[in-house]
Amino acid sequence: MPATTDKAERRRELAAFLRSRRERIQPEEVGFAPGGRRRTPGLRREEVAQLAGVGVTWYTWLEQGRDINVSAQVIEAISRTLRLDRLERNHLYTLAGIALGPAKAACAALPASIQKMLDKFSPYPAQVMNARYDVLAFNDAYTKVILDMAAVPLEERNLLWLTFVSDDWRCAFMDGDSIKMHLVAGYRAALADHLGEPSWQDLTDRLLASSPLFAELWERYDVAAPSAKIKLLQNEKVGLLRMEPANLWLTQLGQVRATVYTPVDEETETKLHTLVYG
Repeated sequence: MPATTDKAERRRELAAFLRSRRERIQPEEVGFAPGGRRRTPGLRREEVAQLAGVGVTWYTWLEQGRDINVSAQVIEAISRTLRLDRLERNHLYTLAGIALGPAKAACAALPASIQKMLDKFSPYPAQVMNARYDVLAFNDAYTKVILDMAAVPLEERNLLWLTFVSDDWRCAFMDGDSIKMHLVAGYRAALADHLGEPSWQDLTDRLLASSPLFAELWERYDVAAPSAKIKLLQNEKVGLLRMEPANLWLTQLGQVRATVYTPVDEETETKLHTLVYG
């Protein structure tokens, strides 16, 4: 995709993200009177501009996705005004084209040692994913406890596709709604580094066309980092499993990670041994 098209897509994403963050802040939270008729929820553009110390016209252009220059100082002021958390702030900087550090390097292929490592984690389920949630590797415990990924066609081994579209996903995580929201938010955060890339755009378009729930969550413009929240899984053979995901980054700047599901109690430990080893 041409660089000009990539920049235009990035500006559109930046504009939508700013609007979504502005609309979630109530005027009274930042010292403005709540009275008066408002056409949209949250703060007005001129109120954001005032609080951030930037021109109203300039901020309006930014939200309209116009091709204007933006400095790190201004983006930082807007970030504070919109009360962005660390991940949202980083997301805003990325969309604005302002580097926070070295460029992230992609992982083209996994060495054989990675599969050996995953196998050693058994009976703990483990998998390796890239930033797009493509499942690149997994161990035998993962297939027996969470999902038989080996039976899933290679082109469908993507957690977003499996979660929102494919009938092959029959994982029994009990907090499914929360997991779905977090998956979409994590994908949007990662997408900021890959706007305009055909493989990412194709996945996004197919998910939007195939899943109304994904489309609904996508419009929230939430961003999130990988979660370490304890997962509850109801297994038909052994009952409830309580596991905590541990994320191990396999590349220097976090594009590929291994996730190992470790038991949080002795009962789950015993059940994992039963499921994996019989």
